[in-house]
Amino acid sequence: MRTDDFWQLIERARAGAAEPGAVAARAVALLADRDPEEILGYAHHQQRVLAASHRVDLWGAAYLINGGVSDDGFDHFRGWLMTQGRAVFARAVAEPDSLAELPRVRTASLSGEEFECADMLAVPWDAYRRATATELPMDRPASPEPDLNDFWDFDDPDEARRRLPRLAALFVEPPQE
Repeated sequence: MRTDDFWQLIERARAGAAEPGAVAARAVALLADRDPEEILGYAHHQQRVLAASHRVDLWGAAYLINGGVSDDGFDHFRGWLMTQGRAVFARAVAEPDSLAELPRVRTASLSGEEFECADMLAVPWDAYRRATATELPMDRPASPEPDLNDFWDFDDPDEARRRLPRLAALFVEPPQE
């Protein structure tokens, strides 16, 4: 499966799906109709997408937006991010602070809504099981570990303002004067 095919399937799943869980369910249905080798290709491509997005600065953005995230929570956030489509995903990986431009993220700064979709991460396994009545012949990958020297204190408001100024303006209390 090529990169374009991977994202086109997600775009087709997004059509008419209002919530991330519905995008994941539609992606499973669309993928289950394909040849098992294509499902395996989707799984490999998803691994590459998740590896490319396993970045400390994006983790910091997820932490601010969701009011904290564990390592599993960060994986689930990236599952949600995949449901937003290729353009949003790519931009967020390149510039995590760009997430402040999404209307739903802006609204979440007031509502406290959190963004995660673990179901999106299970799409290839669920589709393969549905298509073949067997398990996908590969293990679920462990997330690659970023260099721990790159981590910053996500709870430090000054550091958040410096690294992610637009998101910090939405999710970090203003400094006391």
